[in-house]
Amino acid sequence: MKNNNTNTTRSNLVKDNELFHVIHKVPCGDTPYVKAKHAQLIEKNPEMAIVWFWKAINTGDRVDSALKDMAVVMKQLDRPEEAIEAIKSFRPRCSKNSQDSLDNVLIDLYKKCGRMEEQVELLKRKLRQIYQGEAFNGKPTKTARSHGKKFQVTVQQEIARLLGNLGWAYMQQAKYLSAEAVYRKAQMVEPDASKSCNLAMCLIKQGRFEEARALLDDVFTSRVLGADDCKTRQRAGELLSELEASLPRRLDAEMEDVFGNILDDDFVIAIGLEEMTASNYRSKRLPIFEQISSFRNQLVC
Repeated sequence: MKNNNTNTTRSNLVKDNELFHVIHKVPCGDTPYVKAKHAQLIEKNPEMAIVWFWKAINTGDRVDSALKDMAVVMKQLDRPEEAIEAIKSFRPRCSKNSQDSLDNVLIDLYKKCGRMEEQVELLKRKLRQIYQGEAFNGKPTKTARSHGKKFQVTVQQEIARLLGNLGWAYMQQAKYLSAEAVYRKAQMVEPDASKSCNLAMCLIKQGRFEEARALLDDVFTSRVLGADDCKTRQRAGELLSELEASLPRRLDAEMEDVFGNILDDDFVIAIGLEEMTASNYRSKRLPIFEQISSFRNQLVC
């Protein structure tokens, strides 16, 4: 009878331990990586988590996850430069399957640091990989992970996400024509209200107020997906206010920012947007991204 009670107690303890790890999304065990996740998620001690992540990397304990998770924690601690150097130094130790997720972390880190040139180059490289059939392993979807949850991402969704990031980076560099071209392509792939706002902002920067107003009207009248989102509508309202405040200004040739009219030629040509200009973008039929393989011969090396 006593043995039965002991076994029952042990069984309950095991179940409670397993339940704890499931609830808190902490892996089981006593390795450096497990201790790092425990420090990060349970103890809420990011500095100690980084110490254990380093130990995990140096001892070969789940290096893929340790490097990515450590970089995320470093970003949260406002140490993005350190995170960038860590990824660049130790990603050769990681598996091929982890490289895409490490790239995504780097994109966020470059954005955080304001390292626009490096962000643009990485985004262009990832888009080229898709065009050349080197991403997704020839499949229409891939498995992604965010906040511990897995979900499927289509080729179109990934292209739209990367183009959105690229457009934002061009905006930071005041390359408004390149940004416009990329945002319009992103809208062709997967249109939504957020991209409409980004494109409107780009047009406002170029003094093309009526075109921007038309895009914002689409958001206010819910003619685009996601227009019912409160934050998106609020942003559209802010952009409309900025547009109204800018109307008295006349942007002639002497007043334009010359850098705003510089196209990133090598990449814009590569994605078939070399004919996209302020005056003729409506009259040109741009290639559709769904047929990825057709772009292979158009790419600029």
